[in-house]
Amino acid sequence: MTEIVSKADLIGRTALVTGSSRGIGLAVALELAAAGAQVAVHGRSAHGAADVAARLSTHGRHAGTFPADFAEQHAAERFVANVTASLPALDIVVLVAGVDVLTGAAAKWDFQRKLAALLAVDVAATMTLTRGFGRWIADRDGGSIVTIGWDQAAVGMEGDSGELFAAAKGAVMAFTKSAARSLGPKVRVNCVAPGWIKTAWGEHASEAWQRRAVRESMLGRWGTPEDIAHAVHVLVSPATAFVTGQVLPVNGGFRRA
Repeated sequence: MTEIVSKADLIGRTALVTGSSRGIGLAVALELAAAGAQVAVHGRSAHGAADVAARLSTHGRHAGTFPADFAEQHAAERFVANVTASLPALDIVVLVAGVDVLTGAAAKWDFQRKLAALLAVDVAATMTLTRGFGRWIADRDGGSIVTIGWDQAAVGMEGDSGELFAAAKGAVMAFTKSAARSLGPKVRVNCVAPGWIKTAWGEHASEAWQRRAVRESMLGRWGTPEDIAHAVHVLVSPATAFVTGQVLPVNGGFRRA
């Protein structure tokens, strides 16, 4: 039986993954490279993306490193201009970069500061990058864009973090559907909506949150960055060439506990 997605199905393709220095973005970059793509990486600084760039270069899969801090005004526009001036073509764009307001110093920010950061990076930058790269790709041979949403944006979650991420990621999910209409038929635009994924926050979450994440998955476990990377691979694969404008929850089957 032929596999739906082949490990070599992206040979000859060039991909860009934002937020690829760690977590989900890193897993996506490595997944696409393993499938044969040349992968351009992004971090807030070149130093931050150096490790993944080195790992890709070892296997001849590094297409370039493009640093940018999307919290800065007009950074997303400059990023599009820089990438499109440097690469001859792009077939795949995966927009993972987002603000971490759950760990580090940002966890202590007040609600309004967190909201402003999420709207600037997760929402506005995602929209700008989708529109900029989408039009550039559409003028060439076409391709695929994947955004990152959140599974509970559709149902809601209590608390400050629930309100913040529902607003930001709900906007991304709704925008994705409209962008697919605007950029079709040459560019497919889809969204992956992760559930409880064990990234930096999950590694240090309290015991109560550890239990909740497992309890709210029908599969009884945390998701991994690799789970999201596999889903992204499916959506950018030629095997799903008739799929666009969709939001794919990857959450182990969410259930209200």
